[in-house]
Formats: sequence, structure tokens, C-alpha cells
Amino acid sequence: MEQLLHHLRTLGFIEMEAKIMVELAGSGPSSGYEVAKRMGVSRSNVYATLQRLTQQGFLQCSTGEPIRYNMLKIEELTRLISGQMKESISFIESRMPRAQVANPPFYHVEGEREVLDILVREMEKATKEIVIDVWREEAALLRNELEQAESRGVKLLWSTDGGDATMSRYLSWPSWDHGSTTNGPSVAGRKFSFVMDRHWCMLGMRGEDPSKTVAMITDHPVMTELLLSHFTQEMVLYEVEKDIGSELVERYGPHYEQIYRKYVGVDIENED
Repeated sequence: MEQLLHHLRTLGFIEMEAKIMVELAGSGPSSGYEVAKRMGVSRSNVYATLQRLTQQGFLQCSTGEPIRYNMLKIEELTRLISGQMKESISFIESRMPRAQVANPPFYHVEGEREVLDILVREMEKATKEIVIDVWREEAALLRNELEQAESRGVKLLWSTDGGDATMSRYLSWPSWDHGSTTNGPSVAGRKFSFVMDRHWCMLGMRGEDPSKTVAMITDHPVMTELLLSHFTQEMVLYEVEKDIGSELVERYGPHYEQIYRKYVGVDIENED
């Protein structure tokens, strides 16, 4: 009963209207006096509410005395409400003032639940492609939503790492030695990125504490292109390592340290 009243209120009916509609739906045609008596409320409030619902088309009333009120058939009622809702939504979309103010190009989000909720909403909007660069732990959290996107015909491009891959994302995602005396940033967590339809993107990091999950969101074309380039780089390195991985390790060391030192300038001898 309470859930039914809650949903009627959500559709715009006030408390008295919702209760009278439920009462009539269960009791059948009734006079205002009968409704007020069964509900134990003021007859004046009941009569005013019955007249209002009748004028709005949600109730039918008989002629003669006493006037008896009856609910529409449920299918007719929901069809009427749905039509009115669609009409109102269409009017709002076409007439609501739109300020000519550019949205901020970058947004910051904190908390695992908040980040996941935004990702789910954007995946539901995707129509062509989702580029995913995550660790397997994070991919598992969104498995159902990604499968649903794929079932709609959205193309999924994956790059995942669960710790058993040869490639360690070293060139694009430097993991600094926490015991080092260098001034590199301290990073704790697994990094992830998503690009939806080559337009919207999220870049973030998730640690053991869900409340520490952070992400940046933007549709700035430069950031989108950067993440797509990073994804392509990972895939190219992965393919190359599959073919000649042992030769690369022999020549440049694990994780390409000899190349990396030239461009970052930090001691990474102890990095795994």
C-alpha cells in the first residue's frame, strides 16, 4: 500500500488524491460520503479532491443523486498519465531556457560509488564504441554493463592487466619507487580509463579503500586523443612483446629501464 502511494506521489498526485484513487480502485463506484466514511477523513476535503480528479480525467462520475465516482480502468489510467508525462517532457525540452554558458571542460569525482554510477550512465548512452583500459579487478565491477553495451552492438576495445602480463604500462603510467629519495609523486592504486564514442572520457585511480577512488571526467578533444593514443600504444607494445619480448628485455632490460631513464631521469632500479 505505502509503495503504491509513494509511486502515485512520484507521478504528481498529492497525498489525498493518491489515497482516494487507491480506495476507489479497491472498492468500486462510491459516493463522496462513502469514501469519506471509509477513509475517516473530512467530507469537504474528499468532495473537493473527487471533483478535481474528475476534472483531470482520472475519475468517472455518474449522473443522479448521489453522484458516484469510479476509477478509470488501470490500463486507461496509466495510458493517460503516460501521455501527459510525455507531453510535459516534450514541452520542457523545447521551451526550457538554455543559458549560453560553456560547461567546465574538466570534472573531478571522488568515491567508488560515484565514479561507477557515472560510468554506468555513460555506458548506457554509448552507441558505437567503448575503449577500456583497466585492471581486471575494475573490469569485473562493470562486467554486466559492458555485456549489455556489447549486446546493443557497441564495439568494446579492451586493454586489461591483471599482473601476469609482460607489459607493465611503464612508458605511459610511471609507478614511482616509494622508497626512493627522488621527488617523484607518490601514487597508490590501479589506474583506469574509459573513452565513450571517441568523445567522452574518464581517467582515474582506484585503491583498496573505495572512498579514495578518484577520477577526472572531460569531453575535451585533447584529453580524448591522448587516452586513445595511450591505448593504441599499449596494444602495439603488447603485440611487439608477444613476438620479440625476450629480445627487448635482453637489449633494454625489464620494463625498458634503459629507455625510460633517458626521458624521466629517476632511479628505477628497484621497480618491479
